[in-house]
Amino acid sequence: DPPPGYDGYFAFIAYDELSRCASGGVVWGLVGGMGIGLPPVAHFGNEELKKQVAVPCILGQKRIALAVSEPTAGSDVANLKTTAVEKGDYFVVNGLKKWITCGMFADYFTTAVRTGDEDSGMMGVSLLLIEKKREGVSVRPMDCMGVKGSGTAYVEFDDVKVPKANLIGDVTILLRNFVTERLGIACQANRFAREALRLSIEHIRKRKVFGKPLEKQPVVRYKIATMARMVETTHAFLESLCFRIVAEEKAGGNWLEPLLRLGAEAALAKVQATRTFEHCAREAAHLYGGQSYVKGNRVEHLYRQVLSLAIPGGSEDVMVDAAARLSLKGKL
Repeated sequence: DPPPGYDGYFAFIAYDELSRCASGGVVWGLVGGMGIGLPPVAHFGNEELKKQVAVPCILGQKRIALAVSEPTAGSDVANLKTTAVEKGDYFVVNGLKKWITCGMFADYFTTAVRTGDEDSGMMGVSLLLIEKKREGVSVRPMDCMGVKGSGTAYVEFDDVKVPKANLIGDVTILLRNFVTERLGIACQANRFAREALRLSIEHIRKRKVFGKPLEKQPVVRYKIATMARMVETTHAFLESLCFRIVAEEKAGGNWLEPLLRLGAEAALAKVQATRTFEHCAREAAHLYGGQSYVKGNRVEHLYRQVLSLAIPGGSEDVMVDAAARLSLKGKL
C-alpha cells in the first residue's frame, strides 16, 4: 500500500523536484527504467512475478526496463517484429530492441513481443517479463546525443526460452502504461524548461551589452515573459490533470483508473511540455550567445536533452494525431 498522504499531487511534486537537477541522464538513470518498466508487473503481473520482480525493484535491489522500441518500430506498436513463439511451457523469443532506457543496467525487461501471427497487428502484441540472465539475452550501449547516464541500449534476444508464467498480459496493458510514461515525460520536460528560464534570468541580470544589462532590453524581457507564460501554462495543465485524479480518489475510487483514462490528455500534455522545453532551451541558448555552444555549459547541456523527451514515449506528430482521434470519439 502507498504511504499515508501519497496521491497524484505527491507523485507530481516528487518527480518535478527530482527533475530540478536538469539532467536527463540523472533522472532517467535513477527512475527512467523503473517508472515505465515496473508498473505493468506491479499492477498486472501474477503474484509470483510481483514477489520475485516488483519487490526487489522497489527495494532498490534490482533494476528493470521497458523494452518496446525496435529499429523499424517505435510509436507504431502494430509494426513490432520481436516474436515469442509457444513451445511447450515456454515462449522462444527472437528480436532486437533499440533505444531501451536503462537497458545497460536492467536485471529485467518488460518486453513487448508478438505472440500472434505476423498479420495480427497491434492486438497480436503481448508483454512478457524477460530476465537479463537468461541465455540468449545480450545488451550493448548506444551513444546518444544526451541523457548519457540513462544506460540507453540495444537489447537482443536470440532463441531466449522464457516460461509462460512470465506473461504479463496483452497489448492493452502496454497502451495504458503509455499514459503514465507520457505524463512523466511532460513533467520532466516542463521542469527542464523552467530551469532554462531560471538560468536565462540569472544571465540577463549579469550580462551587459551595449552599455546596459540585457534585462534592460525590451526584446529580452519579451523573451523571458514568453518563456514564463509557456512554462506556467503547461504546469497549470499538469496540475489540472492531477486534480482530476486526486478528486476521483478522494471520492472513493482508485487513483490508477482515472489516470489510465487520460490517454488524449497525456498525449497533449507531452506535446505541450516538450514544445515548451524546446522553445525555452532555444531562447536560453540565444540569450547566452556563444557560451551555449561550448561543451560544459548548462544551457548547452539542456539543449541536448530536447529530442530525448520530444521523441520517446511517442513522437509529437503521433501524439497530436492520437489525441485528435480520441477527442473525436468523445474521449477528451
